[in-house]
Amino acid sequence: MLINCVAYGDGHKLSDIPVTDIDQWLVKPGCFVWVALKDATHEELAQMQLEFELHHLAVEDARNGHQRPKVEEYGGTLFVVMKMPAVAVAAEPQPPGGASTLADEDAWRMGEVAMFVGENFVLSVRRDSEPGFMGVRERCEREPEHLKRGAGFVLYALMDEVVDRYFPLIERLESELEEIESRIFDRGQARQSLERLYALKQRAAIVRHAVAPLVEVAGKLHGGRVPAVCQQSQEYFRDVHDHLVRINAALDGIRETIATAIQVNLSMVTIEESDVTKRLAAWAAIFAVSTALAGIWGMNFEHMPELRWQWGYPLALGIIAGSGGLLFWRFRRAGWL
Repeated sequence: MLINCVAYGDGHKLSDIPVTDIDQWLVKPGCFVWVALKDATHEELAQMQLEFELHHLAVEDARNGHQRPKVEEYGGTLFVVMKMPAVAVAAEPQPPGGASTLADEDAWRMGEVAMFVGENFVLSVRRDSEPGFMGVRERCEREPEHLKRGAGFVLYALMDEVVDRYFPLIERLESELEEIESRIFDRGQARQSLERLYALKQRAAIVRHAVAPLVEVAGKLHGGRVPAVCQQSQEYFRDVHDHLVRINAALDGIRETIATAIQVNLSMVTIEESDVTKRLAAWAAIFAVSTALAGIWGMNFEHMPELRWQWGYPLALGIIAGSGGLLFWRFRRAGWL
């Protein structure tokens, strides 16, 4: 679906144009065309391929989707693929107790954007993603001094927007991890904490798989040999690269903390099991002594003097109760009960 098709010149918006007029604007000096598509059909991509003379392999990748984040050069055209959150994400932690909603699960679903950038055009193709790039277009139009840099600056603005959408995810991961850590030593919470930690680990892996390759992608767009279309905006791409490095470092810290929390949680489970075993052993010892004494006096031999004592029965009960009480006191002092 076509979102918009706009011609720019000298840092200003010139006109909304029909797709059929793209070739006329591409030949005008100092102009470039910015086209945005969402869930493009095969026919729309085929038309864009003709208008911008795109390489068929890049078009095929954009058509099929499910690509690893990457940057490729096809002659004078730069092809960039990025993963991004499929829905708008607020930096809010999951509700206490770990209850997930459908909206919360959608927050971790990744969409995709493919960008074709040439000297005089930018084509963005979104797939499986609701948040658009209207804010990016408005931002660029408010900064004509930067928009004069041409298609390279638009590519930076698009990449910067995608990268910024990862920060709320990082904040949610950190907030939820802190919430789980605050409950990890609560009794009876071991299983629930372990389940939430593994769910958090999976979510962190989803974000990492989207971000980690982008560090290499952004690194190719500044310093050393960079594509011609990015020459005038290298400092901006370096800023994007720095943001990605920060996100990647934050994800590494989250993963390490999750691994530590899982180990602590498993240790807590072992400690709780040990406490239960101690309690069972203590009560078993108390009842074993009582059973042994009752068994001795229950043998009914003929020459057992205790059988004819007037106070034998109360005395036997007293000894059994006293022995059990003594053992209970000793186990209580030892912390077993």
